[in-house]
Amino acid sequence: MAEIDYEVEYNNRARVPENPALMAGWARDAAAYRAQRPPRVMSYGPSARHKIDFFAGNTEGPIVVFIHGGYWQALDGSSFSHCARGLNTHRIGVAIPTYDLCPAVTVENIIEQMRAATCALAKLGQRLVISGHSAGGHLAACLLATHWPAVDAALPQDLVIAAYAISGIFDLVPLVGTSINKALRLDDASAKAVSPLFWTPPKGAGLDAVVGERESAEYFRQSRSIVEQWGRAGVATQFGLVADANHFTAIAPLADPASPMVARLKQLARG
Repeated sequence: MAEIDYEVEYNNRARVPENPALMAGWARDAAAYRAQRPPRVMSYGPSARHKIDFFAGNTEGPIVVFIHGGYWQALDGSSFSHCARGLNTHRIGVAIPTYDLCPAVTVENIIEQMRAATCALAKLGQRLVISGHSAGGHLAACLLATHWPAVDAALPQDLVIAAYAISGIFDLVPLVGTSINKALRLDDASAKAVSPLFWTPPKGAGLDAVVGERESAEYFRQSRSIVEQWGRAGVATQFGLVADANHFTAIAPLADPASPMVARLKQLARG
């Protein structure tokens, strides 16, 4: 069996040469949506990046959280405001947090920051569905698998009722030998410790893991692995494809109120 070239498998910018134009499109569309529908900006910590853009829906039912990607070392929530459009059209609130980046902080720190953001959102009095893209998909799974009463005794264990991970990475060990790890600074042990694939599965919860149809084999393996492993442990899991999508276009359906992705998130949010 040929050895897997993890550098090739996980280097999405090399796999999709048009990525600069696609990311510029995110920023443009996000700015236009914020101008049309300015969010409520919430703070969850001391850093300038510890903020949440909240695009309110109605006051009933869970809020959907969208956590951005960037391999834990790039981007911020302001480039993804347009990802709230699809659900907002259905009167579902969407929260988009930003976090500090590696190498200034560790992946473990970022997980803790997203837990702090989740605690801040809990004060709104609604349950949460956590979605995320790429590194954000990893963080969504981490939040689903968090034991919330241990974080804050006042929180219910079912604070996060489901996760929807788009092109997620749930096993970080393959990244250790790649250029991505220059900023992450993980070894095998620390990579495994922050990999939700190896955490206790959150029984009674639900996880969808979807991947772009034109993504690398490793992204397919990542999503199938957590769906199968957590599914055997009693999590309601689903694996899905985003038709004809690469790593950067896989989130495009979030802006379309009529997309299957928005329909599924609406279903998760409304039970």
